[in-house]
Amino acid sequence: MTYFVHKSSYVDDNVVIGEGTKIWHFCHIQSEAKIGKNCSFGQNVNIARNVKIGNGVKIQNNVSIYEGVELEDDVFCGPSMVFTNDLTPRSKYPKGNTKYKKTLVKTGASIGANATIVCGHIIGRWAMIAAGAVVTKNVPDYALMVGIPARQVGWVCECGLKLEDISECSSCHRKYILKNNCLILNTSRGAEK
Repeated sequence: MTYFVHKSSYVDDNVVIGEGTKIWHFCHIQSEAKIGKNCSFGQNVNIARNVKIGNGVKIQNNVSIYEGVELEDDVFCGPSMVFTNDLTPRSKYPKGNTKYKKTLVKTGASIGANATIVCGHIIGRWAMIAAGAVVTKNVPDYALMVGIPARQVGWVCECGLKLEDISECSSCHRKYILKNNCLILNTSRGAEK
C-alpha cells in the first residue's frame, strides 16, 4: 500500500487513493471517491460518494466533503469548515444526488476554519476565504474574502500574503496584473524572482 489509513478509519470499496496520501483517525471515505497524491485528511473527515479531490490537498479536522464538491490540487480546508450541496433541503422531500448543486474549489485556494461555502459556486485559484466567512457567490482568483456574507476586501499572493501593492508581493516578489477587475499572475520574462 502506497498510502496510509489509520486503523480507526473506513475506506469503502471502489475508492482511488493516490500515493503518499495520509488518512488519520475516524475518517470515512465513501465508494467511488477519487483522491489524489500526497493529500492529508485530519481527524473525523468524511468524503462522500463520487467526490473528486486533486493532489496535495489538506483537509483539517471535522470537515465533510459532500457529493457535488470538487477540490482541485493544493486546496486547503481549515478545521470544521462546511460545504453544502442543496440550497433547499427537506428531510421529507429528498431530491437525490442528481439535484445537488456543484461546487468547485480551484487550485491553491484556502478556506479558513468554520467558514461555510454555500453550494453552486466556484472558489477561484489561490483565493483565500477567512475563518468564519460565508461564501454566497463565486470568488475570483486571488481574492481575499471575509464576513457574512463574504465580501472581497483585497487580493492575496500565491504564497498567502495579502497584497498591499497588487503589482508585486513584498514577500516572494511574484508580480501581478489587474485586468478587467481580475488579478492575473504576470508570467512575462523577469516577472518572478
